[in-house]
Amino acid sequence: MTDPDTRERGTTGGWTPVIDRNRCEGKAACVAVCPKNVFAIERLRDDDRAALGLLGKLKAWVHGGQQAYAVRADQCHGCNQCVYACPERAITVTAKS
Repeated sequence: MTDPDTRERGTTGGWTPVIDRNRCEGKAACVAVCPKNVFAIERLRDDDRAALGLLGKLKAWVHGGQQAYAVRADQCHGCNQCVYACPERAITVTAKS
């Protein structure tokens, strides 16, 4: 991952936020810090729930089946604020190829 200080400021669409469904607890820290409103907390989708491991299913149940989704991923500009804010370390940001 590239250091955010070396990235071009003000550009959008060149980055992809990836959420680890087995780690996300839907605490919304990513929603609070994202300057581009990339994230939203939503009900865990059936296909995502089915792909969870046992611990991930337990976390989802405990947290009411809510997780973060990158609903406007195309707006991500790679600042990594979500990565640093997530208490579960469930988010990575990768450059689009």
